[in-house]
Amino acid sequence: MANEYKAYKVNMGKAKCAVDLGDGSERGEYVNQDYILNKLGRPHRSISLMYCYYPLDEQWPARISEAMKDAEVSFQWDYPYDDYFTYKGGLNGDTEAEPFNYMRDVRRHGQDVTLTLTIDPNVSDEHLIAIANDLRPYGRLLLRINHEATGNWFSFTKRTTYQGVADFYVRFHKILKEYAPNVSTILCIGGIEDKNATEIIMEKEFSEAVKATDIWSVDKYMALHWGWPYDVALKDNENKQYGRSTVEDTYTLTKMSYNRFKEINGGVRKPMVMSEFNADGDVTGAYEQAEMVKGFCDMLKADPEEWFSAFTFYQFRDRGRLGLEIEDPNYPDCGIEQPVMKTYKEIIHDDFFMPSMTKGEEVAFPVKLRWGGAEDAEGLEIPMHFEKNPHFCEVTFDNELNLMIEINGKWFYKSPKAKTIDLMSAFFERPLDGAADLTMRIFAPPASGMNDISTEDGLYNTYTTIDKLPAVRVEYEPVM
Repeated sequence: MANEYKAYKVNMGKAKCAVDLGDGSERGEYVNQDYILNKLGRPHRSISLMYCYYPLDEQWPARISEAMKDAEVSFQWDYPYDDYFTYKGGLNGDTEAEPFNYMRDVRRHGQDVTLTLTIDPNVSDEHLIAIANDLRPYGRLLLRINHEATGNWFSFTKRTTYQGVADFYVRFHKILKEYAPNVSTILCIGGIEDKNATEIIMEKEFSEAVKATDIWSVDKYMALHWGWPYDVALKDNENKQYGRSTVEDTYTLTKMSYNRFKEINGGVRKPMVMSEFNADGDVTGAYEQAEMVKGFCDMLKADPEEWFSAFTFYQFRDRGRLGLEIEDPNYPDCGIEQPVMKTYKEIIHDDFFMPSMTKGEEVAFPVKLRWGGAEDAEGLEIPMHFEKNPHFCEVTFDNELNLMIEINGKWFYKSPKAKTIDLMSAFFERPLDGAADLTMRIFAPPASGMNDISTEDGLYNTYTTIDKLPAVRVEYEPVM
């Protein structure tokens, strides 16, 4: 029972390389975090959500492909504005609608939010201040503003010059620092795209943005069918709208981009991430897709230089072949697992990609836990001895707590309404082959998915008091 165990403080910190996951875009709908957690067995550092904000357009706030469903379109981005789900917040907006309902789901499950937002660069500061205020209660949120900004496909690049796009980025970054300092900005541009290049794409235009931003990023698909879904990638296509690189070239160009960003910034380092990463199964097929993803991660692990902070796998479920699952065409809420799922699951359970855990002193109850974010949280660590592989293992809580629980490498979510959590699935894939000492860890992300920003440090932290340890049931034989 509970009184058999001692509890210690544990601090969760950064991984050597964090892993984030895209969930929903123009190519697929949002998948709830309970399903993803059960499928992958651990939370991510962050979940990436993709939205657009073009409030000056007559079709707004409808999703543009639905507002113009009869339009003749031959490319994904041929609409007046980007075919993402529409950001319902902003000036005179609704923060109970998308993406805020999904942001709360993400944060309840012990993950941070990466919000990708394409924005009309002609909106006034009033709009940007409203967005900043929207984001204040969501902790250490990452905001990717007008991504792939040196490309020519998104609507924001057609509404001003590239210098205008860069200037808009710096303007919004400064507004965020004033109104929502909890938000970190991600600049996603072309970077170095040729091994012989000495400058990033449009370096003159984007140098100030490189210096201003909090985080540097490039999107790198080792293979991509950019003509999807309006054509089929075939070997004998005359007008190919797809391409493929190598794992080595992708890695080299990404690292060259980081080094050039650093030079532009006067030699001062900033976090470097890849905000969209994958190999498109439309081009490679399902098996080589998995091989390429593994190959890139193997190169990261083998590199002695610590230069790369995180990548975002794009995405969990996809209507094309860019997902861990393909959306079932007969039933959109169902996904068809791809070979890359097994590979990705192995990657994210490697210690290199797992958050650090540092054990602290023994605690006396009641104890207050702090949740800062997926890279900065204080939880409980409970050493447990198992005689052998259990037949039953569960924990029961008396109070309505919102918790993330980890044992034997598998994570579980406990909502405030749930009382008993069955932990046995932690032993299905990794059964014990004899006696073993394991550790159960408990963290308490915000139950509402939001921070109380009226408190002194509410922009960055939430707190939960746990009165006592849960009741633990472990049995080694069937009941009968």
